[in-house]
Amino acid sequence: MKNALGWVYVVLAAVLAVVPLFWILLSVIVKGWRLVVTSSWWNESQRGITPRREGGGAYHAIVGTVEIALICAAIAVPIGILGAILLVEYGRGRRVSRVVSFAVDILSGVPSIVAALFVYALFITIFGFGRSVIAVSCALVLLMLPTVLRTTEEMLKLVPDSLREASYALGVPKWKTILRVVVPTAFSGIMTGVMLGLARVMGETAPLLILVGYAVGINFSPTSDVMGALPTMINSGRDQAVTMPGYARVWGAALTLILIVMALNLLARGIARFSKLKGV
Repeated sequence: MKNALGWVYVVLAAVLAVVPLFWILLSVIVKGWRLVVTSSWWNESQRGITPRREGGGAYHAIVGTVEIALICAAIAVPIGILGAILLVEYGRGRRVSRVVSFAVDILSGVPSIVAALFVYALFITIFGFGRSVIAVSCALVLLMLPTVLRTTEEMLKLVPDSLREASYALGVPKWKTILRVVVPTAFSGIMTGVMLGLARVMGETAPLLILVGYAVGINFSPTSDVMGALPTMINSGRDQAVTMPGYARVWGAALTLILIVMALNLLARGIARFSKLKGV
């Protein structure tokens, strides 16, 4: 009886966790698919389109979201992976490892708006650089870095020590063992951590509201003070009436963001599958 009750409780907990997810997905798909399936949604911007007027697309917001995410990943991923290598391969039991680990734990709990205000105070108020896409990316780095570092650290710990010892026995130096054996073995998990970090930062809104203006036109410059993005596109139309075309575009932007994150996860799984060491 206890075993049966435990099984029932576990199933109920799983259902309670999954039902909201499917409810959200169903709501977004039902309300946003009509725009997403049109070609204009993917190759037109909102320049010249008012909330009462139909037409236009999310091309400008898609470009901005992907550009911000790529800049953020280009900064956070190398730092996170190298930091994890320091903790696992070089800093086990050392004071520097404890200090870095403690700092990452604190950083993982920092709200996005606090990270945005910090970057605003540092880059704009003190250094006088002005609002820009790069400033937004730097704020998002603070949010993505803990996820990448912690996931990479756990994946590196799962690599058997026998692989390292076999490489050392063949006379391979430590840095080359890490580069050619340890990291490729844990690459699948590392890519998962990178995708989780990207999935988090691509949906953040506070840094975009504080550090860059929303643009309805297409803009590719990372130094510009205005840039379209899917979260700010959703925010700009969230107060529209249900009967207005602008309200439908909000759901279309939400569905587009979900599709982009899903595509990145599928891409990461494909890369990880073809990059694993054979026989490991």
